[in-house]
Amino acid sequence: MTRAEQFRPTRRQVFRAGGAAALAAGLAPTLSSCGGSGSAGSRSGELTFMYWGSAFEKKAIDEMLKQYAEEHDGAKVDPMFVPVANYPTKVSSLVAANTTPDLGYLGTSQMYDLAQKDVILNLFPYLDKYPELKDRLPSSYFWYGKDKLAGNQLAMGVQILYYNTDAFQAAGVDPAPFTAETAWSWDDFVQAADKLTVDQNGKHPSEDGFDAGRVRQFGTIAPFGGGGLYSLLRSNGADIVNDDGTTYAFDSAAAIDVLKKLQDLIYVHRVAPTPAQLGKNAPTTSVQLQTKRVGMIIDGNWQMLDLMEGKVPFGVGVLPKFQEPLTMTGGASGAIFAKTKHPEEAIELYLYYNDPAHVDLFKDGLWAPLQKKYYTDQAEIDKWVLKDKYPPNFQSAVVETTLKHGVTDWGQQVKNGERIFQVLDPAIEQISLDKGAPVDIVKALKPKMQPLLQGKWPTQEL
Repeated sequence: MTRAEQFRPTRRQVFRAGGAAALAAGLAPTLSSCGGSGSAGSRSGELTFMYWGSAFEKKAIDEMLKQYAEEHDGAKVDPMFVPVANYPTKVSSLVAANTTPDLGYLGTSQMYDLAQKDVILNLFPYLDKYPELKDRLPSSYFWYGKDKLAGNQLAMGVQILYYNTDAFQAAGVDPAPFTAETAWSWDDFVQAADKLTVDQNGKHPSEDGFDAGRVRQFGTIAPFGGGGLYSLLRSNGADIVNDDGTTYAFDSAAAIDVLKKLQDLIYVHRVAPTPAQLGKNAPTTSVQLQTKRVGMIIDGNWQMLDLMEGKVPFGVGVLPKFQEPLTMTGGASGAIFAKTKHPEEAIELYLYYNDPAHVDLFKDGLWAPLQKKYYTDQAEIDKWVLKDKYPPNFQSAVVETTLKHGVTDWGQQVKNGERIFQVLDPAIEQISLDKGAPVDIVKALKPKMQPLLQGKWPTQEL
């Protein structure tokens, strides 16, 4: 996620927050807007599948559903596409009208809320009958109580260091490290960013006469948003809350150190654009790299699709480290609604749509798999990490790092996440805007955050 994207409604923000945020924004589509029927009133044997996504994702999902029907004796699946900004409110409307689909995408907060109200089908009783549900990375599960399983992520999300290979070559920067063992230190990262940053006269920030107001190419974008920040916090032994989610921890020395270093990327080292330079409607990551507005950027694996589609000359690497190399994993959820008249058929489709064997979105770069075998078995890895499409070092930089050095998104675990993010995000924005010292901002945030902390959702061994 780019810096500008963090503070306007984005795919990740909408779906970590859930329905209330969308309602507050006045997003109220009519019941007919999704173009499909709800499961409670669906015809016998027919499933309804509700989802969001880009035009490319919509095409891929629709094709997957047609393929599923062909492979399952003509099973009928009614796709229900809803634009991302309207999605949480649409779900709330369908729940209120008792016309929920059989299965579909859900944001984290909304999914937990509905699961607690028994609107979501508890998958735990089905684990023995469908052992494929057990063969998934532990961080992909959404537990909401003992023996209560709401579902899994739609797909695995992971943070990656992307870079324009032409920009690196022109600046004389070696390819970014692609193994956890060789990850850049923070100082290494800043030095590379300095070499990549040039003003209109070809000067770097570390050189006399550098014009910070006329920068032709920035080295990077300060990762204040989303998974980039959390990955670096955890890399430095810091967190936003304590292990059980009951105590504010964002004011630790280690957390403040990370926040100060991110702020310094912009205002001291001058290798990253200010929010004003980036603009309110900043181009996407793929455009930033393609146009060489930036040389490298930390963002999610879902950016791979646009980078590959845009023929951007790019490489991938592991994130820079503080104490240890880590990357954040996480993602929105997929769930089955409790009112489905066909729970077993819905589970079969649920297992089908997030398997790289059936959906091109994995090998096309948008999604990463949930199943362990796609990270541990080379034959299975080769089914989605296509050598003629993916960067050469993707397996080392992403697949192995996800498996061995992934930490679960804290926003996927913490209770009352919607309210917490409403007070946390503006404080992080103040740091990015240089409106105060990070130490002062995070200490002032404590009395606002602490009363909101209600612990974390449980985890359970399978």
